[in-house]
Amino acid sequence: MLPEQFLERMEEMLGEEYPAFTESLEREPYRALRVNLRKGTTDAFLKRWPFPLKRVPWTENGFYYTEAEQPGKHPFHEAGVYYIQEPSAMAPVSFLGVRPGDRVLDLCAAPGGKTTQIADYMRGEGLLVSNEIHPARARILSENVERLGITNTVVTNEPPKRLLEEFAGYFDKILVDAPCSGEGMFRKKEEACKEWSLEGVALCAKRQDEVLSCAAGMLRAGGRLVYSTCTFSPEENEGSIERFLKANPDFFIEEVQKPEGFIDGGRMGTKAAVCGMENTMRLMPHRIRGEGHFIAVLKKAGDSDSDVKRGSMGGTEKSLLQKQYEEFLAFQKAFMQELPKETGLGRLLWEGTYLRFGEQLYIAPDSLPALKGLKILRPGLHLGTLKKNRFEPSHALALALKPGEVKLCVRLGAEEKEVGQYLGGQTLSLQNIRGLCGEEKGWCLVCVEDYGLGWGKLAGGMIKNHYPKGLRKV
Repeated sequence: MLPEQFLERMEEMLGEEYPAFTESLEREPYRALRVNLRKGTTDAFLKRWPFPLKRVPWTENGFYYTEAEQPGKHPFHEAGVYYIQEPSAMAPVSFLGVRPGDRVLDLCAAPGGKTTQIADYMRGEGLLVSNEIHPARARILSENVERLGITNTVVTNEPPKRLLEEFAGYFDKILVDAPCSGEGMFRKKEEACKEWSLEGVALCAKRQDEVLSCAAGMLRAGGRLVYSTCTFSPEENEGSIERFLKANPDFFIEEVQKPEGFIDGGRMGTKAAVCGMENTMRLMPHRIRGEGHFIAVLKKAGDSDSDVKRGSMGGTEKSLLQKQYEEFLAFQKAFMQELPKETGLGRLLWEGTYLRFGEQLYIAPDSLPALKGLKILRPGLHLGTLKKNRFEPSHALALALKPGEVKLCVRLGAEEKEVGQYLGGQTLSLQNIRGLCGEEKGWCLVCVEDYGLGWGKLAGGMIKNHYPKGLRKV
């Protein structure tokens, strides 16, 4: 049952559209996935996917699927080939204008859908800081960053005020997918409906004001900030933007082209809700194939010259000396191909900042801000474990690599039983695997089709399984 006070407000806002709105909430929610462009093209994915998919109109790599298809159980999911994401939630990032080389902050990032979408646009270049204030949700965020093979992301677990202390005026683009009352998810998440109250709406609006204020301080002059929620509440949507603009006169709403079905913010049907917000956007479930969302694109006035030098308050991290990670260099020479130094992972390995935490070796983008004093879950790409006279590669590195980037590779068909055996932690015999003669030795990348799944170690015609125990499918 929908809350009575919610329905009364929506009827007042929607007018003649109200019956269509309430009818839409009785329908099944739409399901979608977004292809991970770090793994390959959408065309290559569609050729391999066994079911028909229909494109989500507001993003080039998003597709609707039916409940019967169960993509979460397909081995492509474990390989990070796609991210299962509500279709409306794919919209905000498309307005952020991210480019390779940008410094980007996803301030309220868990569980990681929008972070992984931002990474598509960055193509492994620049720095993406993905923050989540709740520790358990931050861990899920970090796991999704790893699964999708993202190499240039630092995952933090801090309140926005703490980040502001370190990153004043630092970022080119900031996404604030704000915590909200969740009204837009009522037909998808029953608990959101049960927990709703007018007091909760007011509390969320106050929290959003605080988060937006911190985000404003971390954005450089001329930078862009996208604010989004999954609620219908004017107090949390147009109201939050109106209050923000009054407090921050150096910001203004950017006019953007709205996809078909998106309606002007500040108006519901023919009834005005909040004036002056025509350039914000509302996504309504009776207008589109998706849940309820609100989006505002904000620009900070000032010089947008990219040559202006900006740094964090703590300076930058110093990279290790080569002798401090020579075991990894030996592994790289023995088992990885020489990667191009111009783009992607090759550029990161050549120019990046090598960091060591105990036995664990990471690499992060060049000029990485100093991390001391911050709660960090993932300081870039985890390369592996440095042990005496040897190096053990990480699962994250396997998911960041493509078959052509390693010297030994085992390709398994998506429907072959060996895929299930590998994901279950079993040792594989080379007798049933094409492309290897049985004499090879050492670390090999185990793939499903052309997508890396994890590591194996070849010896004596067998592949010893190194798929992480915590991820194995029993």
